Amino acid sequence: MAESRYLEKPWLKSYEKGVPQTIAYEEVCMPDFLERTAAEFPDKAALVFQGTTVTFGQLKEMVDRFAACLAAFGVKPKEAVAILLPNIIPCVVAYYAILKIGAVTVMNNPLYSDPELEHQFNDSGAKVLITLDVLANRMIDLRPRTKVKQIVTTCIGDYLPPLKRVLGRWLKKYPFGAVKPAADVYDWKECLAKYGPNPPAVKCAFADVAMYQYTGGTTGVSKGVMLTHANLSKQVQQLSSWVPAFGKGGEIILGALPYFHVFGLSVVLNYAIYKGWTQILVPRPQPEPLLEAIRSFCPSFTPLVPTMYIGMLNHPDLKKTPMTCIKGAFSGSAPLPVEVIHDFEKATGAIIMEGFGMTETSPVTHVNPFMGVHKVGSVGVPIPDTLARIVDLEDEVTDVPVGERGELIVKGPQVMLGYKDRPDETAKTLRDGWCYTGDIATMDEDGYFYIVDRKKDMIISGGFNVYPRDIDEVFYLHPKVQEACSIGVPHPIRGESVKVFVVLKEGMTATPEELIEYCKTRLATYKLPTEIEFRKELPKTNVGKILRKQLRAEELEKRKK
Repeated sequence: MAESRYLEKPWLKSYEKGVPQTIAYEEVCMPDFLERTAAEFPDKAALVFQGTTVTFGQLKEMVDRFAACLAAFGVKPKEAVAILLPNIIPCVVAYYAILKIGAVTVMNNPLYSDPELEHQFNDSGAKVLITLDVLANRMIDLRPRTKVKQIVTTCIGDYLPPLKRVLGRWLKKYPFGAVKPAADVYDWKECLAKYGPNPPAVKCAFADVAMYQYTGGTTGVSKGVMLTHANLSKQVQQLSSWVPAFGKGGEIILGALPYFHVFGLSVVLNYAIYKGWTQILVPRPQPEPLLEAIRSFCPSFTPLVPTMYIGMLNHPDLKKTPMTCIKGAFSGSAPLPVEVIHDFEKATGAIIMEGFGMTETSPVTHVNPFMGVHKVGSVGVPIPDTLARIVDLEDEVTDVPVGERGELIVKGPQVMLGYKDRPDETAKTLRDGWCYTGDIATMDEDGYFYIVDRKKDMIISGGFNVYPRDIDEVFYLHPKVQEACSIGVPHPIRGESVKVFVVLKEGMTATPEELIEYCKTRLATYKLPTEIEFRKELPKTNVGKILRKQLRAEELEKRKK
């Protein structure tokens, strides 16, 4: 099939009225958007966290103060600074402060194990780390194996109202950690107090790298996705164009998606700053705090992953939580079951916009129209200035006919610059301007896309990407394990969980509990296997490669019975 069929953009006929085919982008970096928003809405609530409100004017001053602090630490433009925080006020401040001085932000998952963090700190070359007090002692011990010089520690209680802070300590709801004495370890609030809101003037270059956003890989090596200021800025402008009915300054958005994940970073944090919307920060996005936040603050936008929607719908507090405040909701990272879509829309009257994206695309490339035709089960259509094609799985260049399966490839201003220091990996993913997603998809006659399988073996557990090779490598380090192969299996809450097939060395015995316990210090919690099956041998190709797909097919067939 000729490439022109896809480049005819059949999806344009499904665009909502007012959504442009192409955008005249402002070449404005995210810190400059914050400056603009703070000037326009200085007294409007920017962040709300556990009863504490920070206005846009206050946020700008905090960002300027911490930017001055980082400059005093010796951080230069294009040098990396790491953040290891949940969705709390210092996370937002630190992120914008790093960008403001022209440095590169490295967002890290607080659930990661020390080996995982060590790799990301070293690969990025991070010079400074901002983290929680409860993680600080681990990071102080880890620091000699990295390039990190200064560590800044904050705690959940830094921005709790006084009464909630005292009650939190008493109830041990907010465990504030004691940081051991060490050189070049600084307190967050003391840093803000010490430095004035006068950081060095650094002009943001639109083409410069703004972030190293780490993602796993089928090789087991975590890669730093280089996202530029242009990627981040143009992505929020694309998102804003998609819902023209929602203007600046008028909405409240639920900040439950982790900001260390590119979905939460772009679709909530950066988008809210650009639009001048209030963010309700939820550091622990479990059903109870999510529903509590909805009752207390009546958010109108709720970008979430399927696990969060499912959790709320199955929680008893749903009955006492008015949900009609929600005007629109995004869902991404994993397929959303049809019955969940119907149940949530029935409970709220809200339109759920299912979409698609990946770290390498900042992340959004496809979304269902907000006020147009919404096809359940589809990830929607390409957003403005985004091209998409489905190519043959064998030759990887020939377009397949409409309705047939192939690999989804995309092109647009949100596509990454490449992988940090990995030209070979970059060349595999970026070819002639097209980003190869590794996902198997179809497109219908109307230009709606459907993800039907994954070319990669990635597991999505609770909205987080889990790469089987990461888990396999941990098992191969165990002295009793001869072979191991992990797959994703259906899970009613997480979407998928991890199952590992294990062949023990001759004469060895082990229990599933023993092996899971072994993994706890080597893998993030959400990567931990929930099931282990011992086998005498694993299916292999004639050249000895373990057939992961066969194991997955056998498991799914067994679960049907």
